[in-house]
Amino acid sequence: MNLSRTARIVLWGFMGFGLSFIYVPLMLVVINSFNKNKSFNWPPTGFTTMWWTKAASNSGVKDAILLSVLTASLATIIALILGSLAAAAIARYNFFGRDVISLMFVLPIALPGIVTGIALNNVFTNFFGGLTFFTIIIGHATFCVVVVFNNVAARYRRMGATFEEASMDLGANRLTTFRLVTFPMIRNALVAGALLSFGLSFDEIIVTTFTAGAGQTTLPIWIFQNLFRPNQAPIVNVVAAALIVVSIIPIYLSQRLTQERK
Repeated sequence: MNLSRTARIVLWGFMGFGLSFIYVPLMLVVINSFNKNKSFNWPPTGFTTMWWTKAASNSGVKDAILLSVLTASLATIIALILGSLAAAAIARYNFFGRDVISLMFVLPIALPGIVTGIALNNVFTNFFGGLTFFTIIIGHATFCVVVVFNNVAARYRRMGATFEEASMDLGANRLTTFRLVTFPMIRNALVAGALLSFGLSFDEIIVTTFTAGAGQTTLPIWIFQNLFRPNQAPIVNVVAAALIVVSIIPIYLSQRLTQERK
């Protein structure tokens, strides 16, 4: 479709405004992490790496990062197992209620996080004896499963069943077919789903707020708790800036893995 010069300029203008609205504030966070002034006056009165040094030696930050990494890793493992099995069943078999089950798998990521958090909090506190570290993992796994399920199910739909049927026609059983044919074809989708799941879990704050037990402070919770403390504000900026940079890696890798090779 050919667009007029005016239309192209307008579209580029809207795109530039949208990207600026998203990324300029993120750039300000990164710049402020080097701001010498605690009050973050603009423009910065000077640049320093002092806040980065203090953040690196802050025990609260270290403990929060460790808990977030552990939580995200375990939630991702659960999501990989449940999401990939569900995707295989729904993509490869016809059975009663398949569409309903597919909807139930996707629904958690469409619900507001606060609704999911309140629901899980009620279940854990009333029926499972309270909130612990494991309730955070279960809470995160509810939406991480969706990411893996969507990635793997989409890959199953694109690749069809021809190669698997050919493998079994040649004498291979289902396990051998999965190991030698199916798994290599869905491997990138699994890795992409795992990367996105880890990133979502690592950054999650709403569901974590309702499912975290006493003393369980993940990195997003630590940032929220210290955001308005004057002595901690510069360190919060450093942690936020580091998260911005680190978050680019799994998103970029996931995007590359899910691209169709020509």
